[in-house]
Amino acid sequence: MKFDENIPIYIQIMNYIKERIITEELKKGEKLPSVRELAEQMKVNPNTVQRAYQELERENVAHSQRGLGRYITEDEEKIKMLKSEMASEFINTFIKGMSKLGYTTEEIIDILSKKLEGKC
Repeated sequence: MKFDENIPIYIQIMNYIKERIITEELKKGEKLPSVRELAEQMKVNPNTVQRAYQELERENVAHSQRGLGRYITEDEEKIKMLKSEMASEFINTFIKGMSKLGYTTEEIIDILSKKLEGKC
């Protein structure tokens, strides 16, 4: 994974895990890799992965089972909410970018409509 130097690495790891949950690459209730395993895989400090995991637990996206590891939430509503939040972030970023380029709301909608219809 290539990291963006403008965003803290632990947040990027959290987003990576959330995306894998939303796309069902990681299933609800599935065990997450250990801190050391993921740190080695991503070539980051284990403390960074630990922080990402702690934040995922704080957000109720994952939970710990003492002595057994960390697991993805089984809460379907939480996963749906996560998907909705990430979609909203993507859309907001897109709209800000288009606005910076000088597009009006109507022009953005027109471009999106054409793109979705395959005309662009």
